[in-house]
This record gives sequence, structure tokens and C-alpha cells, in this order.
Amino acid sequence: MNLLLQPFPIIRADVRAYLLINALVYGALLLGMGLAMIFPDLHAARTSSFVDGGQGALVDTVIGSPWTFGVTIFLVNVFATALLLIVLPSLVIPFAGLMVFVIKTIDIGIILAPVNRTSALILIPHSPTILIEFQAYVLVMFGAYLLGRSWLRPATVGATTRRQAYVRGLSRLGRLWPTALALFVIGAVYEAVEIYFLVPLVLGT
Repeated sequence: MNLLLQPFPIIRADVRAYLLINALVYGALLLGMGLAMIFPDLHAARTSSFVDGGQGALVDTVIGSPWTFGVTIFLVNVFATALLLIVLPSLVIPFAGLMVFVIKTIDIGIILAPVNRTSALILIPHSPTILIEFQAYVLVMFGAYLLGRSWLRPATVGATTRRQAYVRGLSRLGRLWPTALALFVIGAVYEAVEIYFLVPLVLGT
């Protein structure tokens, strides 16, 4: 339990940055949705690309089992997105992962946009998934931000060298991960329940 509470002192120490990252992430999602509603062809093109591409094929492979689906969602969120898109770029270039994920989030918003009645109805049960999983991403992005700031401004973590500051930034990032992982687990479980039970209920199928 103590591991899950570690982010709170870190957030309290820099609540403004945490709130700004929240605004950046959810704002990017809403921007993507807005673009899709203004340009329906953009939504159609991205949705078609998703369905016909590797991600769509992966969904088709695992959709038969709620357990397999939930585990796959968790693995994709943690490894393919949080680690690959946010953490790894930020380990090399300060704040790079933040920019990469913002672009990714705009694209997600384009795909999830409520451009018709069906997609609007699906968005109702899917909204908790968005809130939970994206809050996990926010924690990872917040850690990436703290790493980049420590790296560029060692004095913010009481370090005298960039190397020392980098290590301390990594430590803060690591302390945010247990809670992010817990949120990813909750999000994956809920998303499985959503897909198999809530969406059919909402759509009347």
C-alpha cells in the first residue's frame, strides 16, 4: 500500500506541473475528437487504418477471451505505450516522450470521437476507461517531466551535477510507476468488462 501512496508527496511538491500535464493530455484527447468531428473523413481514414492495421488484427486475435483481451490491453498500455512512447524517448532527450504521447493522444481522440450515434453511445461506458488509463499515462508523463527538469536543472533536486540529477529524476519516475501500474490493471479489467458487457448493453445488442 505504501508503494501506491508514493506519488502523492511528489505531486504535492509540484502540483502545478501535475495539473498542467493533466490539461495537456486530456486537452490533446479533446483536440483529436474536435478535429474528427470537424473533418469526418479524417476519422473515417484513421478508423479504417486502425481496423485494417496491426492493432485491429491484434484485437481480432484476442477478442474471443475476456481474460486474454484484458491482459493484452494491459501489456499494450504498459510496454508499447507507456514505456516505448513516453519513458524511453525521455531517457535520451528531455521531455521527448511528452511530445510523442501528445501526438499519440490526438490520434486516439480522432479514433474515439463521437461522430455518430453509435460512437457516442460507446463513449459513455468507455469514458471511465479513458479517465483511468489516461491518469496512469499522466503519472508516467509527470515522471518523465520531472526527469527532464532534473536533468536540465540539477538544482531543482538539490544535485550538483547533471549525472546526479539524472539519477534522482529516475528515482522519482520509478516511485510513480507502482501506482501507474495499478491504474493500468484497473483500466484493463474495466475495459474488458466494458467491451463484453457494457457496450452490448448500451447498444442493445
